[in-house]
Amino acid sequence: MMTFFLPPLMKGLAMSAGLIVSIGAQNLFVLRQGLRCEHVAPIVLFCAACDSVLVFAGVYGLGAMLALVPGLTLALSLGGAAFLLGYALGAFRRALRPSAFVVEGGAPLSFGAAIAATAGFTLLNPHVYIDTVMLMGAVGSSLPRPEWPFFVLGAATFSFLWFAAIGFGARLLTPVFARPVAWRLLDAVTGLMMTALALGLVLDVLP
Repeated sequence: MMTFFLPPLMKGLAMSAGLIVSIGAQNLFVLRQGLRCEHVAPIVLFCAACDSVLVFAGVYGLGAMLALVPGLTLALSLGGAAFLLGYALGAFRRALRPSAFVVEGGAPLSFGAAIAATAGFTLLNPHVYIDTVMLMGAVGSSLPRPEWPFFVLGAATFSFLWFAAIGFGARLLTPVFARPVAWRLLDAVTGLMMTALALGLVLDVLP
């Protein structure tokens, strides 16, 4: 039995690792919320659940359908770019306000605002549909059908472990971020990263 489910499980886990482990908008947001100890568990669960649902949908047919709707990629790219630019402006404003550079300082996000922001970083990024739905969907659906659930399980397992690691593991960096300069650097890097990602999304869809 182990020889049957282990290969697709490990393939799903490895593909998820290759696509998720990068410095992106979603990971930076989870890291920041982990440092502030704000709604970490629901944010981690939301990110992991979204990845799991999207991989499942891709493997079971949604990826092929999205390839037939090119206008959807354009709409997601423009919406995602606007969302990222808005968050970048907020990060730059925080970087210019020394009072916001302590973990306990600044206005905390409400639960609803935290989940809404997480949803934006997750679902308004067209690359999540290209990578998670279409790419992983194509690889997973190319396996024998009995192996599909194990591929999805492998991908979902790594997604949960990764977001839990950066969300809860961020607390280990709290002594570093007790210094104002660390928050200044994080917010400046976040703002630059969000701006670059937004411009990249727009350039990707320009004729």
